[in-house]
Amino acid sequence: MNENKLIAEFMGMELKPNECGRLFRYHKSWDWLMPVAIKCFDNHFENSDDLNFKLNDALLETNIESLYKAVVEFIKEYNRYE
Repeated sequence: MNENKLIAEFMGMELKPNECGRLFRYHKSWDWLMPVAIKCFDNHFENSDDLNFKLNDALLETNIESLYKAVVEFIKEYNRYE
């Protein structure tokens, strides 16, 4: 799962070149995903308001799949500005 690898890198984990994203549980565990959502809210950048709205909406739905998708979208945009 490339998205889990993307999230792990966003969270500051150092990955080995051949390490696969399947080791991470961001897509299945609230315990793994919530710290990522909090970090997303703490990292503002130009035009992040719409992405923060999507994160909020997914949290209000209490839908882990929606939040996972919103987090991945946020990180991809964040990486474009970094």
